[in-house]
Amino acid sequence: MPLSKKIKIVITGGGTGGHIFPLVAFVREAKIFFEKLNFVPVFYYLGPANEVVKKTFQREGIKIFSVFSGKIRRYLNFSSVFLNFLDFFKILFGFFQSLFLLFFIWPKFIFSKGGFGSFPVCLAGKIYQRKIFLHESDSVLGLANKILAKFSKIVFVSFKETEIIPPSKKVFVGNIVRKEILQGDKERAKNKFSLVGDKKIILILGGSQGAQRINERILESINLFLENFELLHQVGPKNIAQTKALAEFLIKPELKKYYHPFGFLEEENLADALSVCDLVISRAGAGAIFEIALVGKPSVLIPLKESAQNHQLYNAYNFAKNGACLVIEEENFTSRFLFEIVKSLIFDEKKLKEMEEAAKNFAPKETLELILKEIFRSI
Repeated sequence: MPLSKKIKIVITGGGTGGHIFPLVAFVREAKIFFEKLNFVPVFYYLGPANEVVKKTFQREGIKIFSVFSGKIRRYLNFSSVFLNFLDFFKILFGFFQSLFLLFFIWPKFIFSKGGFGSFPVCLAGKIYQRKIFLHESDSVLGLANKILAKFSKIVFVSFKETEIIPPSKKVFVGNIVRKEILQGDKERAKNKFSLVGDKKIILILGGSQGAQRINERILESINLFLENFELLHQVGPKNIAQTKALAEFLIKPELKKYYHPFGFLEEENLADALSVCDLVISRAGAGAIFEIALVGKPSVLIPLKESAQNHQLYNAYNFAKNGACLVIEEENFTSRFLFEIVKSLIFDEKKLKEMEEAAKNFAPKETLELILKEIFRSI
């Protein structure tokens, strides 16, 4: 049967990697899902659009419309009051932009990854009575998502513990992860990253922006780490030049071959790095946690202290409940303590195996299929 009917779908989110990569995964799976049902899906992204967003979505054939947004800061000082005043007008302008764009697009539904970047779009969608489906990655809702949840048709959640008001809208599905993350290749990784391969391999992640404090702690004891392990280290695009310079100065000549810093690991490189490593050190963003879980890797998580509503701390401890990871809070985060924790784990094969199994059993494996079936029932 030939494809016949177009279905217009608007996607939106906060504009960071934690929103963008799940939206990419959603689009890829939705294309397959709707084409099987004799629809031609057409995707539009409305929201903050930096260069990473544009580059990523253009590759997927998504039509991009940049929409202004802002955020509300709940700590009180002169700077926050002034910035909130400015951002109020950004949100207002973004709302009218969204009203204009949605009128001409007129989507069948809106799929939102939440955050203040999606707020003007979803608010305009509510005015037009478009069905809104929200996916919450973290175990605790941020302010924007608390508001958006009230006029969303369904709120899909990654963690069972996430509280939604009203609770009748909550559907537990796990987090959205790109399936391509499962397609890593160990042999390709060894060649690509020039791995020596005679030591245990640790992958260090700090999210799409890297993590400055993790970088600093690793470099403080870099020779100690490299005497025992081989490191794949995502330091963040802004930190790569400085990190390489410091590493060149700090690392003993005979150990340099064991250190592999990167600004950012693109999809295939991340998949390969996850496949070849023995353990992951990471922040506790929901995206990172569920990628680690999907490939079944033991991990040490260091929640970002400044995360909104302290959501990374809750994410990490929810992941740790069944033994999938160990958590180091920033108050206890020293380079020597991290090293001792890693050393005690990585040579304990029984413990590693238990953590692998716990990680694999953490969440549903067919998240996107569950989401798309629920959406289709509702539209």
